[in-house]
Amino acid sequence: MTRNVRALRRVRQPLLASIAAAAAAVSLNAGALAAEPNFPITPQQRSTAQQVAQQGVALSELAPNAPDSYTVKSGDTLWGISSMFLKSPWRWPELWGMNLDQIRNPHLIYPGQTLFLERSGDRARLRMGAADAGGGGTVKLSPRVRDTGAAGAISSVPLRFIEGFLNEAVIFDTDALEGAPRIVATPENRVLLSRGDLAYVRGDLHDIRDWRMYRSPKPLVDPDTDQVLGYEAVYVGSAEYVRPGEVRANGDIVPATFSIRSIKQEANVGDRLAPSSPNDFANIAPHSPQGAISGRIVSVYGDAVTAGQNQIVALNRGARDGLERGHVLALWRDGVYSRDTTQGVPQTIKLPDERHGLLFVFRVFDKMSYALILNVQEPVTAGDRFTQP
Repeated sequence: MTRNVRALRRVRQPLLASIAAAAAAVSLNAGALAAEPNFPITPQQRSTAQQVAQQGVALSELAPNAPDSYTVKSGDTLWGISSMFLKSPWRWPELWGMNLDQIRNPHLIYPGQTLFLERSGDRARLRMGAADAGGGGTVKLSPRVRDTGAAGAISSVPLRFIEGFLNEAVIFDTDALEGAPRIVATPENRVLLSRGDLAYVRGDLHDIRDWRMYRSPKPLVDPDTDQVLGYEAVYVGSAEYVRPGEVRANGDIVPATFSIRSIKQEANVGDRLAPSSPNDFANIAPHSPQGAISGRIVSVYGDAVTAGQNQIVALNRGARDGLERGHVLALWRDGVYSRDTTQGVPQTIKLPDERHGLLFVFRVFDKMSYALILNVQEPVTAGDRFTQP
């Protein structure tokens, strides 16, 4: 691994240019979303939804205890509602398609809306409206006013588990962070900096106001190839560019001044800075990859060795492999070796791999991704396998 790290360190790319470009792209996207919330829907999802809207879904695909009706509540998620009606929550397009005429944007489902499950023959459809107590057992649909007190549309998955990682968890393609702007001094030679303190910085700042501070990038190694896929930087906090530096006529070098705005751990001399970007989490609904995909867990985020439900893991697959935000992936437990002693001479056998959990991909880089463990039966460790569900 050390040899790979040295090799990558000889390949430096300018950090600011790449991050600034990404920040600009996200900023433009964020502006568009603010003007009109129209979150991405893939052609495959739309096609599936249109087909299901015409046919409904087979009763065999419904969850065993699928309710006849459900009123969306504050705190609900699309994943949770999908779980109520369908055996496989990632088959969200079916849930949307069953309801296509009335919920045209599946990402915008609000508290106060009521969903009704209609069964006819061997098919089922989901409708939205208010129940009428009329006879014949028929659900009559009528307009329903949305709960105006609601904070907004429900999220895809519980955001509280990943909000802190949306911009904190960063993977750099190379170790170019070592050449990024850096804290070079502190007032009164303080060893540690906290919120509200000043820090003095040198480097190419590009007149960008908002920055994030990072420390100690660590190489992430592919369990299959032993190649370094990227560098995971430890998030320290955020800082604001207050005053530019200068080189005076007498040759004195005066560093730029920054103010520490927020801290996750104390900042100190040597920490590196990268431009902030807007929160890039669009309310992407859970869905299955279009084709087959497989890979392995590279690491558990943070200092833990194993991970459980609602923790974050890094994957050795990214955008170049067809992975995208919202993908749901299956976690597999490696089959253990056992001995067959039923026919005289014992034989060593390997038991089948067993699926034991689900991942939700929420941030994608070129070669790697971050995913939330939605559910799992046993602890997850680096090297564990994942596939399409």
